[in-house]
Amino acid sequence: MLPIRPRLAVIATGVLLVSGCAGLGSTPDDAVPGTSTPTSSASTGSGEPAAPEAEETEGPDTPTSWGPTVGEVEEARELVATWTPEQLAGGVIVGRFHGTDPDEPARMVRELHLAGVSVTGANVVDQQQVLDMTAAVSRAAREDGRDFPPVIGVDQEGGYVSHLRGIATEFPHFASAGLAIAADPRLGRRVTRAAALTTGLELRGLGFTWVFAPVADVTIGAADPTIGARSPSMDPALAAQAVGAAVKGYDDAGVVSTVKHFPGHGGATSDSHDTLPVLDATVEELMAHDLPPFEAAIRQQAPAVMLSHLDLTDIAPGVPASMAPEVYDLLRDDLGFEGVAITDSLGMGAVGGRPTPALQALQAGADLLLMPVDNATTHQIVVDAIDSGLVSRARVEEAAARVVALQMWQARIAAQRPVPADVVDRARAASADLESAAY
Repeated sequence: MLPIRPRLAVIATGVLLVSGCAGLGSTPDDAVPGTSTPTSSASTGSGEPAAPEAEETEGPDTPTSWGPTVGEVEEARELVATWTPEQLAGGVIVGRFHGTDPDEPARMVRELHLAGVSVTGANVVDQQQVLDMTAAVSRAAREDGRDFPPVIGVDQEGGYVSHLRGIATEFPHFASAGLAIAADPRLGRRVTRAAALTTGLELRGLGFTWVFAPVADVTIGAADPTIGARSPSMDPALAAQAVGAAVKGYDDAGVVSTVKHFPGHGGATSDSHDTLPVLDATVEELMAHDLPPFEAAIRQQAPAVMLSHLDLTDIAPGVPASMAPEVYDLLRDDLGFEGVAITDSLGMGAVGGRPTPALQALQAGADLLLMPVDNATTHQIVVDAIDSGLVSRARVEEAAARVVALQMWQARIAAQRPVPADVVDRARAASADLESAAY
């Protein structure tokens, strides 16, 4: 098998260059207020050659391509360089927990130095309990010496994958975004962005800092047992527009979005919750069908991307994508993503038979290890791997620094954009607008 980069170079003129087109997810000014479309500097309005642009000087306030400033990234690197192996190991784990007692996730964050926790429907009772739980986790992070917020994430995609059902506003499934854009691109992008914005604000009001959305998978329809209506569309161009608009909305809300499930689960015909799906698509087919929504998200400064558990036979046969260095190379080197790479849940059937899936993912290039089966055991495995050199300290510092920098960004943006008192009313209106535009 040829290396990924030379192969992509061969097809660049046929596939990669298409990603700059508006049809693949760019968000024009009329659809995304506050953004502008760059214009060429080759000439002035009079037809005269334009003066050469002054070379920009990168300073601490210069934003990166994924949200945090250069200064925040550097501060994060300096901080994690002082951490013990125990702190580093915790800093790359987002834990799972059982039950509804707010003290349990708080204890794990405090004792294992976890980056944070993922909340599922089994962990929630009502709004007050959710508020108590997220407050307890945030307090535990402060008690652990952190002056930046923890990762408190939830699957709240809209439709049937919404773990805060009955607590947060219900939105239609994400396929509604694709339908709305197909009916009226300008209106569709606007209502999709508004839905993400109000979802993010409502989540922040409940104490969450991350949302495990949007879904960027391009479904193949009935043969796809896992994604279905969670996907924005069967059309890569429509899906790309929906994902780009959603990422912008979540960014506006000051919540960390997680574009998933790279490089695209929509073409798999088995469910990674149960088994390791085999995807026989070539790199060229992935670029044409599955990757446009991820490219659109990266152009919109996506802060985090979730890696799937797929067997990509043309890239890393037999190895889950979340544990394959070649797939991280595809994401970072070929698509240019610089943000946080997080695995899908490490408790899923696709990786259940592997002895150390978290360590394999970390070695391959993951920055965050999501929901390992046993938090304490995984934490100790990573500590031991750092101490023994099985994984380099530099690799773990790189991962932890990205996470810390992103949490600094989240805190800064959230402070600039308070949650409005009428956020629930706004969310309900946005949900109704999305459904109306789709149907």
